[in-house]
Amino acid sequence: MRKIKNLRWQIAFLLSAAIGLCYLYKQSLPVIVPELQKSIPISDSQYSQLQFVFLLAYGVMSAIGGGLLDMVGTRTGYLVMLIWWSVTNMLQGLVTNVFGLGVARFLLGLGEGGGFPGAAKAISEWFPKQERSLAFGIFNTGASIGALIAPPLFASLVLWSNWRVAFLVTGVIGLLLAFVWYRIYEVPEKHKRITETEREYIEASLQSSITKQHRITWLRLLRIRPIWGLCGAKFLSDSAWFFFIFWLPKYLADVRHLNIKEIGNYGWVPYAVSGTGCVVGGWLSGLLIRRGLSVDASRKTLMALGASLMPVSLLISASPLSYTILFFSMAMFGHQVWSSILQTLVADIFPSTIVGSVTGMLGAAGSCGGMLFNLLVGALLTSYHTYSIVFLIAGLLHPISFAVILLLVRRIEPFDLKSEQFDCGSAL
Repeated sequence: MRKIKNLRWQIAFLLSAAIGLCYLYKQSLPVIVPELQKSIPISDSQYSQLQFVFLLAYGVMSAIGGGLLDMVGTRTGYLVMLIWWSVTNMLQGLVTNVFGLGVARFLLGLGEGGGFPGAAKAISEWFPKQERSLAFGIFNTGASIGALIAPPLFASLVLWSNWRVAFLVTGVIGLLLAFVWYRIYEVPEKHKRITETEREYIEASLQSSITKQHRITWLRLLRIRPIWGLCGAKFLSDSAWFFFIFWLPKYLADVRHLNIKEIGNYGWVPYAVSGTGCVVGGWLSGLLIRRGLSVDASRKTLMALGASLMPVSLLISASPLSYTILFFSMAMFGHQVWSSILQTLVADIFPSTIVGSVTGMLGAAGSCGGMLFNLLVGALLTSYHTYSIVFLIAGLLHPISFAVILLLVRRIEPFDLKSEQFDCGSAL
């Protein structure tokens, strides 16, 4: 069998495709909802509740899915998730009322919750520390690509046929990707197409062997101060992110009065810009490390850059449409710079055998923040009928998150899991 040079980078792009599919499905309802409302009326409050149940399921699976992936492995776990995502996305096209749509969204969220923990685990197994931030940036770009494709793709399918067919067609794409995943993916020591040079490079570069076991209970994980910092930052920053991705198409329809075709024409731009943030953040952080900056300093520099861009969202409501798209783009670029580094911190600090579990905890925290903020958004819009206060809150969450990182994570360095010198008090 022919060996493939630099196979790890192909793995990164495969993970990017899987995350892209995850975000394509995540964005299916937000893009289609203006058209779907013609058949199934949905108020702002009901829309926020639909996103709540999705993120509730997403958070539950993020919490337990990481641990399950640590046990069953990334290949099998991701195969199950890809099939689950695809089938439940199709179910959205069969509903006839808001309750049925809520059930479909809950099931979709239940499958998608393990996506990022699994990808983080794969990156920690395939990439040494100096390449990790770029690898995370590449797979995180998939999120933006999936969200970027969603507006024009779903709009085209709706205009070609109807919103039900749009869900069904995109579900088939996921089943095809599941087949590709099963044929291509495997861990380095078992992969038949990896060169010996690359296998040796990966094994020599990883500080802790992927076969070395560091099993640790959740209760003990919760006694580790950096985990509280990472979860707190994820809780706050993902609240803003989920607001942007779930409410952007609806904002364009309700406030800017764009139809489904116009949303398809304009709505993809912020997601395209945010995708470059993933790669720029990961590449710059790796470059700073290669130029002699410490891992701690390089990661914090990029996180500060990403957080500093978020307050531009305060300008969205008072701007003409062209500037609205620009400010959405800048804010979402800033988040993806931030996010690509925040996810890298898990692999920087913890060994690969618990990366899935820790990333799952972060995913649960982010989902919890997102679902609570979505309910708040629905309540604010119902009461005040303006997005201004929502953009104000969303613009400040990342700078606050960075302060949480500085306070609780402090120095970004490997954590000694054998140490017993931490307790519940020191975690806080």
